[in-house]
Order: sequence, then C-alpha cells, then structure tokens
Amino acid sequence: MLLGLDTSTKLAGIALYHGERGLIAEYNWHSANRHTVELMPQVAQMMAQAGVTPRDLTAVAVALGPGSFTGLRVALAAAKALALANGLKLLGVPTLDAVAYAHQSEPVPVVAIIQAGRGRVCWAPYAHGPAGWAAQAEYRLSTIEEMAATVVRPMIFVGELLPADQATLIQWLGKGRAHFLPSALTMRRAGYVAELAWKRYAAGQADDPATLSPIYLHEPPAPKPVGS
Repeated sequence: MLLGLDTSTKLAGIALYHGERGLIAEYNWHSANRHTVELMPQVAQMMAQAGVTPRDLTAVAVALGPGSFTGLRVALAAAKALALANGLKLLGVPTLDAVAYAHQSEPVPVVAIIQAGRGRVCWAPYAHGPAGWAAQAEYRLSTIEEMAATVVRPMIFVGELLPADQATLIQWLGKGRAHFLPSALTMRRAGYVAELAWKRYAAGQADDPATLSPIYLHEPPAPKPVGS
C-alpha cells in the first residue's frame, strides 16, 4: 500500500494506492496556505475511513514540485518522517508530471501548468518521445505571455489555468493553437502522484530520504520554441 502526498500549491491532495486494487482512496482540496495544520489530520481521517493503518503501508510518495516554496516542504517533510519512522520506501514525483499524466491520449502535445503567484506559472510541454510520455523541455517559470510566445503549434493547456489565463492565451495564439479541456478533467490529483510513484516502486526504485529535495524554479530560462 502506498500513501501519496501533494502540497505543491494551494491545491493539496492525498491518496492511497494498492498494487492490485489500484486507487482506493483520494482527497483533493484547496488550502488557504494551511498545509502544515491540514495535511496529517486529513491523512489520518482518510486512512481510518479506508481501514488502513501505518503497518499496511510499504511506501510513501510525494509531489516534488515545482510549486510553492513553503508548500513543497510541508509534504516532503511529512513523507520523509513517515518513511523513516515506519521503514517505508520513499518516492518523489515531479508535480508537472502528475498534471500531464491523464492526458497521454490527447491528439496534440500538452502544456502542463501550475500557478506560481505574482502573475507567473510553472509549466512544461509534454508529448510522446523516445522515453515515452514525458516533458519535452525543462520545467519553466514565466508569465502566461512569455509562455505563449514559445508556442509554435496547436497545444492543449491543462492544470491550474485561470479564466484570465485562457483569455490571454487565446489572444496571443488564437483558437487554432490554444485548446482547453473542462477544468474538472485537468485538475491535478493526488491519485496521479500515487499511481506514478507506484510504477516506480513496482520497478524496484526508491529515493534516499537524506538527499531527496524539492524542485524549485527561481529564474525563468531563455524561452525556446516548443512543439515544433
């Protein structure tokens, strides 16, 4: 049994994943920057409702970011503590990978987005490549306008995308290159973090609690065309 934790942004989530049964419990909620006081009580409630105890867990997964500096540290600290106290395997999952995970069958490449505050977003383009479904460029931190300036072909934008962001993308790219899905279909879910982590766990992989670190994006890299 694997426990997944995600406090990358104000959208927080937790999930329980079983290798044979799949996703057995999940809770996602918007937090007003109260991750520290909300996370573990929500975990205890979910585990109790699912009839799961710490002894049933074999691994704990955590969303690594990019995301909020403080938020990322909350889930990572909790995951490390659980792993060390209970002898669990620890697995990190990039947050944007979880955003893009459900959209592998889309007919055009996907841009996964999370809000970064102060009018900026963290994002990366995803498509099928030599390594399978994966980010096709480094994670980036920029404004919506700067992101739009790199897009040269039709893309589907998913994740934490505000209505104003959609309007800006349509203004810059037109409806021919900027495509969107209903918000309920693009929300980042802790179940995705858990399933991605379980795949690593089943392959015998794990991360070192002493060295596993959040993914922070401080300065935007020079923009490059994507999707060409």
